[in-house]
Amino acid sequence: MSRPRTPARLAVCVPVALGALALAVLPASATSTPAQLATSKTNGVAYLKSLQAADGSYAGSGLSNEWAFSAFAAAGTAVVDVAPGGDTTKNARTVYRDLLSTASWPSASPVVTDYERGALNAYAAGIDPARVSAARNLIADIYASWQTAEPGYFGPSSNFNGTVFAALALRGAKTRTGADRIPQALTDSLVTRIRANQHVDGGWTYQKAEGNSAVLNSASDVDMTGAAMAALCVSGVPDTDTDVVQAKNFLKSTLVSTSGAFNSLYGVNTSSNGWGVAGLNACGFNAQTGDFLTGAGKTPIDFLIANQYNPGGGFKYKPSDTVPSAYSSIDALRAVAGGGFTTAPPVPVTPGAPQWVAQSGFTAGTATKLALTVDDGAGNLKVCSVAFTPTGTTTTLGDVLSAAAGAATPSGCVTSVTPASGTGTITAVNGKANSGSGTWKVSVDGSAFTGAARSKVINVGDTVALRWGA
Repeated sequence: MSRPRTPARLAVCVPVALGALALAVLPASATSTPAQLATSKTNGVAYLKSLQAADGSYAGSGLSNEWAFSAFAAAGTAVVDVAPGGDTTKNARTVYRDLLSTASWPSASPVVTDYERGALNAYAAGIDPARVSAARNLIADIYASWQTAEPGYFGPSSNFNGTVFAALALRGAKTRTGADRIPQALTDSLVTRIRANQHVDGGWTYQKAEGNSAVLNSASDVDMTGAAMAALCVSGVPDTDTDVVQAKNFLKSTLVSTSGAFNSLYGVNTSSNGWGVAGLNACGFNAQTGDFLTGAGKTPIDFLIANQYNPGGGFKYKPSDTVPSAYSSIDALRAVAGGGFTTAPPVPVTPGAPQWVAQSGFTAGTATKLALTVDDGAGNLKVCSVAFTPTGTTTTLGDVLSAAAGAATPSGCVTSVTPASGTGTITAVNGKANSGSGTWKVSVDGSAFTGAARSKVINVGDTVALRWGA
């Protein structure tokens, strides 16, 4: 992965509710007024709408503007309502879903952050990321990059950002009913790795720091600190947690009193400030007051708004620039609107447009994938993407586990299941048998764990978790 201040960094890393901090009502000490915030959001949304291509697209091959979807959602604009010239047949959500559904997306050599970017923006657009189409399950695509030799990392551990954005996507992109779709054991493994990579100064960079004292003692950057602290908070870590507080204090330590800007490793700029504020938003910290109101009476929000062109709505990358930057505008608007790195989609205003779209069932004969975890109760968590071709609109747990034994990425997720056929209760997985109160149970999309039977119905896009325990 390239240095975070390059366009490539923006393409693969974020953008990406994680929670949102409501900014409609602000304490008296806040410097940007509700009216100023409302104007900034209105004009910012107008600018992002101007980035839409004539065919309705924001994304294509290579670098693209799809991160705008997370900013739209944070600002209260449904992506399905964004259409060129009012042509609803070319609305941004439908065009993006069609792109994600193509076999050639994202590229011939995809990396895990491609799928994480897709999941975060699909969610913000109102596309269930696990049910984009009969063949596309972005949650399963992310699971495929689990590092068996380094549990808790997604993608090469040297590119730590892949693990941060795995947490943002897997925990931030919830089910359509707002449930956490992944099991707690997987969340815990992600949180453990994020904590292990926190630098001594309280922040993070995109590089792996765990086990490397030189990196752990090196300077952090504002960008990845915002993303990593958001990843912790969206994973259920409270804002009073020591590591979260240290991250907040790191951001505070970089404040420039006269402008309210964070002084990042890449200098003062709106994109870094946007990421830093998004981290604060995700953790419920108000970037307009308290620790983030400088002695000169400025805040990070003040800095962002000061670098916005009005009424054009675009934001400059650096204060010295003379034209707006698309990427900086996306980062800045998301932050000003109170967003983290993704937000649940607003209710559309387009007549007949649903809040969510999702594949309703498997298509017989169309190859697909499902996300699967197997937890033996002894700390040996296995995570994989299971490839199979369904024969009907639903399948069964037994068939999924049989497929996992031969077509899972990474391999070894399932090595044996007892019974190996039929519809009965599952009594052993990977050689570990039911014993007393310790039995194999199954959860789907974060539901309560119940007794696992081969006949359990599995639907398209279900995130399947097996667990041995009482």
